[in-house]
Amino acid sequence: MHTSSEELNRRGNEYFAAGRYTEAYTCYMKALEFDRFSGDRRSLVATLGNLGNICAVSGRRDPAQAYYLEVLELQKILGDERGIGTTLANLGNLRADAGEWDRARAYYLEALDIMNRTKDAAAKAILLSDLGLVARETGDLAGALDYYEQSLVLMQRVGNPGGIADAWRMKGRTYLAQKRYEEALACCQTSLAMAERHRDELRAGGARYVMAQCHEEQGHLQEAAELLERVVAMDRKYRLPKLEENTIRLQVLRQRLTRASVDPRKSGTGSLA
Repeated sequence: MHTSSEELNRRGNEYFAAGRYTEAYTCYMKALEFDRFSGDRRSLVATLGNLGNICAVSGRRDPAQAYYLEVLELQKILGDERGIGTTLANLGNLRADAGEWDRARAYYLEALDIMNRTKDAAAKAILLSDLGLVARETGDLAGALDYYEQSLVLMQRVGNPGGIADAWRMKGRTYLAQKRYEEALACCQTSLAMAERHRDELRAGGARYVMAQCHEEQGHLQEAAELLERVVAMDRKYRLPKLEENTIRLQVLRQRLTRASVDPRKSGTGSLA
């Protein structure tokens, strides 16, 4: 029974990584049948966690929360403190996705206490970035920058290149919210360089997206359009959810560029209409 569950979870994880969520979910549900029958709690924790993750990325927050809460109870029985920290962070992510920032912060801070005790630096690095997001979204931009800086230091210590690129990009987004455009662009350039070094197209696209917004807000429409063209190409390649939104935004930019070429007085810098 255990071997069958392990194999189904392995197969499900492969589907998950490939973005084939329906097939992944089917594998995890079959694994859950084995685990319920066998009573293997550790195997059940892994399967329920995978089900929570697949529901979370699919936008099904209620079932994701139910799976994570069951995982949490099992981890408490098993005395898995490090696992408890991860699950609390996952519960916080669900609340953050719903825009429930106070509840997200409460989960994250509880997880942070545990990660400090267990000295789980890799998980803590990600969690600090999550706390940065909460701070930024609730208007505490200085606090957000502090969290991102702490996250960046830990990401570098544990050797997480994707996390390093993310931290630089998130710092850039925070500077952008403060209209500190030069600093925002510098952070995103660093994020982009890191992503390109590791051939991470999705993170490179994320950096270009923020850079495009920086240029657009400054009235540098040509630079913004060129960056957004590459973002849209990536959205189309990977069938990302923002494809339609970014395509429309790019069309608007191109229209503004056309108008500006007819009337050069409209191509100057400054705030957008």
